[in-house]
Amino acid sequence: MTYVVTEVCIKCKYTDCVEVCPVDCFYEGANMLVIHPDECIDCGVCEPECPVDAIKPDTEPSLDQWLEVNRQYSETWPNITTKKPAPADADAFVSEPDKFEKYFSQEPGEGD
Repeated sequence: MTYVVTEVCIKCKYTDCVEVCPVDCFYEGANMLVIHPDECIDCGVCEPECPVDAIKPDTEPSLDQWLEVNRQYSETWPNITTKKPAPADADAFVSEPDKFEKYFSQEPGEGD
């Protein structure tokens, strides 16, 4: 089992989760984070830290797509280990549906 970051993170990109991760397995894209599934130790401490409930265990149904997104982009995006301010308009995107199709970016973030 591993944890995965889901569509809810897109355009919200709260980074509360990265500071509690004991193995630094978060990677930063331009508008979301991902977890490297081979580095995640399944401790689960990140899940309750996400203010928008974007982190889920991969055992939940229908998360195969998100496991693949997390795996793929954790290989190319920079590692992030410290909390950063969320985008100024993050709250406006929390409940928006279909964010992957509308806003997902393959571009990397800045990392630490």
